[in-house]
Amino acid sequence: MPQQAKICFVVTEDWFFVSHFLPIAGAALADGFAVSLVCNVGEHQGAIEASGIRVLPLGGERRSLNPLRLLGQVNRLRAALAAEQPDIVHLVALKPIVLGGLAARFAGITRRVVALTGTGFLGLAHGPAARLARLLLRHGVRFILAGPGTRWLFENRDDIALFGLSEAAGDRITVVGGAGIDETEIAVCPLPPGATLKVALVARMLWSKGIDLAVAAVRLARARGADVTLSLYGAPDPANPRAFPVAQLRQWGAGDGIAWHGHSDDIAGVWAAHHLCLLPSRGGEGLPRSLLEAAASGRAILTTDVPGCRDLVRDGQEGRIVPPDDVPALADALCALARDRAEVTRMGQAARARLCAGFTQSAVTMTVVDLYRDLAGR
Repeated sequence: MPQQAKICFVVTEDWFFVSHFLPIAGAALADGFAVSLVCNVGEHQGAIEASGIRVLPLGGERRSLNPLRLLGQVNRLRAALAAEQPDIVHLVALKPIVLGGLAARFAGITRRVVALTGTGFLGLAHGPAARLARLLLRHGVRFILAGPGTRWLFENRDDIALFGLSEAAGDRITVVGGAGIDETEIAVCPLPPGATLKVALVARMLWSKGIDLAVAAVRLARARGADVTLSLYGAPDPANPRAFPVAQLRQWGAGDGIAWHGHSDDIAGVWAAHHLCLLPSRGGEGLPRSLLEAAASGRAILTTDVPGCRDLVRDGQEGRIVPPDDVPALADALCALARDRAEVTRMGQAARARLCAGFTQSAVTMTVVDLYRDLAGR
């Protein structure tokens, strides 16, 4: 192996790499690795390359499942990897795992880090067709990525079963605290004044995130007399078929006690103006970054009993956990928290402590760089 081992990330979109994996890539660069990235290029190529990472544009539609187009993406990935000849390929998210795994196999690259960042619609779907799809995925991915050079990286323990893996069976599995948060960059801020419980939901405006459930629960809580408001921060994802249209978001935002603000880069400002983080996810999460950011800010969290969310939040400690798709339970929790500001404060403090106990950016990057060192024989 050459003196400077090369790592190539395969990610669908450049914005996702920047928001979740740029610190890991930066830590690999600092540790002496050369780093490149294959992805669809949007507005972030310049910032990525400025950090010392070589960017290879991929092309292709993220939402397309057309077999011919998928085969075309595999071929483009194979060509990129064959030209780049990385020692290690880091495959991020379900689609790049499958397509990039095939491409790496065809390119003869046997050292791979497989990072599942959530199961998406595959984890949410039910019925015989969904079960068959999960079965085919389990056996297909394990065949594609079989070999001693594969390391599996998960953000929660529930997702391990999707690939039929087991820590007890000796599969090389590592579980990390999502992408991690730099707790030194997000300071704990005091709760805003006033009697109104100000709730924020920060996420892409998707059905899977439970945006509609949040709106319905706040409406119900207010109808019961709770002094609570909801702010929605996030944009629709045009590549996602279950994104809420702008017209629907504006309609919700025109309602009493509810506002849609669109995307915001000022996360510290969002949490400085709110008391409580709400994410009524329907599932398919890895470990939502928005929950980590809220916890870093010292905010209590109201979320659902689904993988990823329940890995960070423990009911009654860092916040409240309710069943998914249960608007009355969400409204009950909102009403209770609106009456008990001391409990909201206590849970927020616990959330910050929980984040610092293993969900920090430094902890995650150190763990992943150790995987790279192991694969590189260092």
